[in-house]
Amino acid sequence: MKSFISSKDIPPKERLIFALDVPSTEEAESLIESLGDSVSFYKLGLQLFMTGGYFQLIEKLQKLQKKIFVDLKLFDVPETVKNAVEQLQIRNVDFATVHGNDDIMSAAASVKGNTKILAVTVLTSLDKGDMTDLGFNCDVHQLVLSRARRALSLGCDGVISSGLEVRELRESLDEKLLVITPGIRPASNAWPKDDQKRVVTVQDAFSNGADYVVIGRPIRAAKNPRAAAEEIQRQIEAVFSLPPLLGVK
Repeated sequence: MKSFISSKDIPPKERLIFALDVPSTEEAESLIESLGDSVSFYKLGLQLFMTGGYFQLIEKLQKLQKKIFVDLKLFDVPETVKNAVEQLQIRNVDFATVHGNDDIMSAAASVKGNTKILAVTVLTSLDKGDMTDLGFNCDVHQLVLSRARRALSLGCDGVISSGLEVRELRESLDEKLLVITPGIRPASNAWPKDDQKRVVTVQDAFSNGADYVVIGRPIRAAKNPRAAAEEIQRQIEAVFSLPPLLGVK
């Protein structure tokens, strides 16, 4: 099977994005300190946003020279989303997610500056049954591909996509598209069931063509989060140490 391992100029250590999904800024700061240099890219989502210390935490991460992914899935009338993205640009964040139709994605892309805009395709917590319940009578893979194609044409830099759909994205779309894959789980049946349904392993995600993986619980829930992050970094390093003829599209 053909490998689609990313050839983009991204340091392997930055390809791991840690999902800092915790209920307080104090717990977030404790995790950041304990993880140290094992993680250089952090995702901050809605849970932390509601704590009230969201932007102070961004400033702390910037002082530590960490990269920042604001995962708020901005979804509102286009002008409001545009204004929100302008505020994020001022704060010098690296990635931000938007959700919604063409006008929303276009509005976000029009003022992105140095912030890379990532469109949400289909949440990894949803499967075919969920999509049917929501009124989408279509194949999940085809919906992901359609939304990714439109996002790229509208000026977005990339998409959030399950590792199950990445290979099809790579086969069909421009290589410049950034693909960020959440829902990564260890290659073990021992991992407890959670709300992620369309999941893959680190190795599978990158072999299929992901540029970054977003990992939360396998690190946060580990007895030693730093050791868990370092193990994942070793797995990523191994993937990107493959000989060029075997590892690059």
